Amino acid sequence: MADTFDVVVIGAGAVGENVAARAVRGGLTAALVEHELVGGECSYWACMPSKALLRPGHALAAARRLPGVPVGDHLDAAKVLERRTYFTSNWDDAGQVQWADGAGITVIRGSARLDGERRVVVGDRTLIARQAVAVCTGSVAVIPPLEGIADTRVWTSRDATSAKEVPGRLIVLGGGVVGVELAQAWRRLGSEVDLVITSELPLPRLEPIAGELVAEGLREDGVRLHTGAKAVRVSRDSGGEISLGLSDGTVLKADELLVATGRRPATEHVGVETVGLKPGDTLHVDDTGQVSGVDGQWLYAAGDVTGRALLTHQGKYAARVVGDVIAARAKGPVETPPWSQYTATADHASVPAVVFTDPEVASVGLTAAQASAAGIDIRVVDLDIAVAGSSVHADGYRGKARMVVDEQRKVLVGVTFVGQDVAELLHSATVAIVGEVPLDRLWHAVPSYPTISEVWLRLLEAYGL
Repeated sequence: MADTFDVVVIGAGAVGENVAARAVRGGLTAALVEHELVGGECSYWACMPSKALLRPGHALAAARRLPGVPVGDHLDAAKVLERRTYFTSNWDDAGQVQWADGAGITVIRGSARLDGERRVVVGDRTLIARQAVAVCTGSVAVIPPLEGIADTRVWTSRDATSAKEVPGRLIVLGGGVVGVELAQAWRRLGSEVDLVITSELPLPRLEPIAGELVAEGLREDGVRLHTGAKAVRVSRDSGGEISLGLSDGTVLKADELLVATGRRPATEHVGVETVGLKPGDTLHVDDTGQVSGVDGQWLYAAGDVTGRALLTHQGKYAARVVGDVIAARAKGPVETPPWSQYTATADHASVPAVVFTDPEVASVGLTAAQASAAGIDIRVVDLDIAVAGSSVHADGYRGKARMVVDEQRKVLVGVTFVGQDVAELLHSATVAIVGEVPLDRLWHAVPSYPTISEVWLRLLEAYGL
């Protein structure tokens, strides 16, 4: 029995939801297929629960930085975990399904596989897409090939964000965003934490100021950092204790090991081989989200499977483009110039991101190294965040800011802030970069006093305006 829809979306996370919703808004019918929970990784195992775990520790630390604010000695871990569970709706997707129904989207439960052009099989059911199929299956954790790991139960990020109790000792393997955030979250909840990273600083893909200050913050919290360290073997004994051996002979012991060593596109079981693609590979797309290497204008992808920007907000941005362009192309040819409604242009060099550690890292655009590698004539301006607003915000406030200027065009191509509560500074930087605001015009965007935003004025003054 075949069911026919204008659009079939495989994967009902935040990205798939947005593709389907925009297609329906454009006058099409849409089926949204999901084999787990509608709402996906971000809602139940990533963004929301991880930030719920982090926020209480940040609030307590912030209070301790202000004389006169009564604070306790530690967090109530049980209440923090209870609030975390509230934000996941206790891993129940009824509310998300209700939203989809109200939006006119047909939700279909089950594992979906492509079966040739415009065909998707879900169990014994075949879905036919008149216009397009969109693959939005996200990514899955990469498990490194350590000796013994195949026979050892370890945590991935899903286990770390859904744990029901605080482990006494935790090893975190990986110094990227997931590793540093969850190392700090569980340390502040009471775990003894060892963080093992192969580089000399965490967050090696960001500006060095990010890794420097985040490492300092982690150490102040009592996280033991093992830098330049390579894990080689892992085991768990009969009593449940984990042993992680490092290449220098060090052996770390813990109750749990969180493996946070990256993610790969979840395309292994989606049937991409039926349309000439390789299972497990990234689905490369153009700026409209159309998948490369497939004949016809019918297969699209958005989110982590494309490898473009593995961030929920960027995935949702690309999803809105995909849903809109599918609906528009159903009516006829569509022009897709950069920065139009039908192109995800920002994915290339205007991506904002926040690392929700304490201190926070807020960045957008290119790092200095990336800009130089791209052949841009740059000037870098570095500054301590030391303005009236930061001194009022917290005693002993320490933060840094960097802006990367394209000297030929006199516009920003990258900005990074590191410090307590700098995330709210990020959208102004994003607007400046996306809008290609000339520095001499940006100087007239006057920051309010006394706020941390005054750092914008100091950066521009340091540049020479």
